This record gives sequence, structure tokens and C-alpha cells, in this order.
Amino acid sequence: MADRLTLELATPTKLVVTAEVDEVVVPGSLGYFGVLPGHAPLLATLGIGEVTYQSGREQYHVAVSGGFAEVRNDKVIVLADTAETPADIDRARAERARDRAEARLAGRGQDEVDYGRAVAALARAVTRLQVAARAQ
Repeated sequence: MADRLTLELATPTKLVVTAEVDEVVVPGSLGYFGVLPGHAPLLATLGIGEVTYQSGREQYHVAVSGGFAEVRNDKVIVLADTAETPADIDRARAERARDRAEARLAGRGQDEVDYGRAVAALARAVTRLQVAARAQ
């Protein structure tokens, strides 16, 4: 059994992270799950949240939404619909997205509001802001 994991996190357009890590925490669609070396094989769908990984004493965060995670042979592969590191996140844009989603949810009684989409937009915006804040 290896004492480290290989993490590969990618979107359809780019490889976001490739690293040797000690631990990975992934936002599954049914909740967060952690992966350590020697973890049993696993395939899971992703929700909206933060992938957190640790290498030594350093901890890193990436905002993700949608996709899949696969764990096998001390390798974690995360194929996300979207993934943003703190350096990729435009805080002002994320704040505007959060404000728009909150405004849509405040008008929930209106027929044209897609409640599920507004909730997902709010979750994505809040996650992006949390990840950006952790980098400071």
C-alpha cells in the first residue's frame, strides 16, 4: 500500500490539478467523503462544493460542480463540469452571481423563477467565494 495518493482534477477543457497528496475530500452528490491511501475503489457523482486536498502541512481548495470522482489504486480522478482554484476566481463576479441568485430566490412566488436553478446558482457562488476567501 502506498503512503500517498495521486490526485488528478480536470474539467472538459483543462487539467486543473495533478499532485501527490496525503488526503482528498470530495463533495459527492450525497455528501462529502474523504479519501486516504488504501481506500476501497469507488465511483461517485459530484455535487457543488470544495475539493480539499492536503500535501504535507499545506491544504488546498478547488471549487467544483457536477461530474464524477473515481478512486482506485491510490489514485483519485475528479472529472468536474467546472473547477476553479482560488487564483481563477473573480470575487466581484462571484458576489454578483450570489446577489442575482438571492434576488431570484426572494421572488420565489413568481411563476418565471426556476427555484432549483436559483438554488444551484447560489450554492456555486457561495462555494466560489469560500474558496477565494481561503486563499487570503
